Amino acid sequence: MSANDLFLGIDVGTGSARAGLFDEAGRLVATAKRPIRMWREPGEIVEQSSADIWHAICESVQEALEAAGGDPARVRGIGFDATCSLVAVGPGAQPLAVGPSNDPQRDIVVWMDHRALAQTERINATGHPVLAYVGGRISPEMETPKLLWLKENKPDTFHGAEHFFDLADYLTWRATGSAARSVCTITCKWTYLAHERRWDEDYFRTIGLGEFADEGFRRIGQAVLDIGEPVGAGLTAEAAADLGLKPGTPVGAALIDAHAGGVGTVSGVGRDLALIMGTSACAMAVTAEATFVEGVWGPYFGAMLPGAWLLEGGQSGYGAALDHLVGSHPGFAAAREAAEREGRGVLDHLEARAVALAGSVEAARLSATLHVVPDHLGNRSPHADPHATGTVSGLTLAADEDAIVRLFVAALCGLCYGTRDIVEAMRAKGVPLERIVVSGGASRSPLLRRILADATGTTVVLPETAEPVLLGSAMLGVVASGAAPDLAGAATRMCRAGETIEPAGGAIAAFHDAKFRAYRTLQAAERQVREAMATVEGGGAGRG
Repeated sequence: MSANDLFLGIDVGTGSARAGLFDEAGRLVATAKRPIRMWREPGEIVEQSSADIWHAICESVQEALEAAGGDPARVRGIGFDATCSLVAVGPGAQPLAVGPSNDPQRDIVVWMDHRALAQTERINATGHPVLAYVGGRISPEMETPKLLWLKENKPDTFHGAEHFFDLADYLTWRATGSAARSVCTITCKWTYLAHERRWDEDYFRTIGLGEFADEGFRRIGQAVLDIGEPVGAGLTAEAAADLGLKPGTPVGAALIDAHAGGVGTVSGVGRDLALIMGTSACAMAVTAEATFVEGVWGPYFGAMLPGAWLLEGGQSGYGAALDHLVGSHPGFAAAREAAEREGRGVLDHLEARAVALAGSVEAARLSATLHVVPDHLGNRSPHADPHATGTVSGLTLAADEDAIVRLFVAALCGLCYGTRDIVEAMRAKGVPLERIVVSGGASRSPLLRRILADATGTTVVLPETAEPVLLGSAMLGVVASGAAPDLAGAATRMCRAGETIEPAGGAIAAFHDAKFRAYRTLQAAERQVREAMATVEGGGAGRG
């Protein structure tokens, strides 16, 4: 590496595409962001457009490069990360419709799309041994249920597609022309058995997707690359022109967006939990040996760090649940107006009010009579229950600012108890977690970090960089370019820890223990209510 080198990380989240340029020491030089469009329809259908996403990426890269001086020759390598969404590509690289709209521009089934619940249940009912590597039960967020839904509901798309990609792999294909897949994406979301370097033909035949086995898995991935391994010959001339970069610039095999946040933040095998907080949250730990934790995805070999096994817990609704809870409160409009007058976001305003009301960042006690289970998008881990719904206990008719502040704090506590559930499940199987390393937008909240440390009884560490997900992606470019031998070498140079928060213990720990018991009681009650209503005709249909 030289002081003049730049490495480009491109992150596609649920609502935006971002580009970040980093120097050889891991310092952020420039960044840019563009929104991406999303379509929602009844039946829990959520779709996006690959063309829209690529356009947002190109504009973000061009703006970031201009802010960094505008010289594409300085960019030594590129990495992509993205949500684990499913992209359908037809003959001649044409997009294919994936839903009832029949609009070919809507060619992506978004990760949070739950249309395939029935297919998911049928797959899980097989009890196939492959399911042991996804926590015992596959999720509708993964790709094989979505592919089965397409076969049964959009056979023209299913049979006409030349490729089905995880979104991150689609982006490296769009950039390089190579259809090689990343071991991260297809192991974590497609049931590829990375420890054996193979797909399980019997699994695909058993669940009704034998076509993929018949064709040698050509459409979902025959060539599989380790994370950061160079993809093809680098940027094609067409992609380079779109991005404003030089043809041939190395591109590293991609990561799922949350996993990019985990790369470089997990410093010890079994020691750290990387918690990446966005619209959803991923909670990831690496172990030296395969460890099976019911309701936690994995173990996945080499899917985040080479030579180690990955355990991936998650909370399907994180930022999305918090936004929904706060936004539906009758005091939200007034809180938003107050935040606008202050020139800051509404959640930042509510946090400031919570700290002022409590007298310090130790504000969790404001939620003593209000309890939230934020399972608005189901429970990914450790209960593997996609039908779970959110629950709030302790509501009154209060609609003033204090009331919405208390709900905000209760929601933060509920999110942290969801993480505690995952931590305790991993520890029960012998994973000796000592620290939670946080990243993502919510990680910048001092109140959330304080509550997380106290609620889980675990040290919380904030990375020095404000953009750990973008940095993780940029590190793929470092490895692909040969500027570092592997991700560990890149991390040694580019990743540093920042603030550390130790759990308070004592009375505040006892307070959180009591609220955690309330949290679990509400979770159990919600399940019991669903079971009771399922006995009534039509009572089990859908989620509100």
